Amino acid sequence: MSAITTHVLDTARGCPATGLLVALEHADELNRWIAIGEGVTDADGRLRSLMAKGSPVAPGPYRLVFDTATYFAEQNIAAFYPHIIVTFTVTEDRHYHVPLLLSPFGYSTYRGS
Repeated sequence: MSAITTHVLDTARGCPATGLLVALEHADELNRWIAIGEGVTDADGRLRSLMAKGSPVAPGPYRLVFDTATYFAEQNIAAFYPHIIVTFTVTEDRHYHVPLLLSPFGYSTYRGS
């Protein structure tokens, strides 16, 4: 499993957000965002493979970029937030789980376990 994972639930439909494209980025020393992984949520809305299994996670700022425009367009729904960007700070090499609760007009996130 990746050191950084996510789980997306579509609260408007009451089900996992299946097939949602997610990118993982890390800021370099000049605060430029560098893509380090991407994937698509599975049938349970989970993405466990953003980083190679066993890869260490360096301290610093990271962000998850959720492509909600494409996800909602596939359902013929206009998304108010075409991309949701969740920025967080890694302080030590351990597992970080960042869930997202999603609807066409709002979202919330938290640090999971």
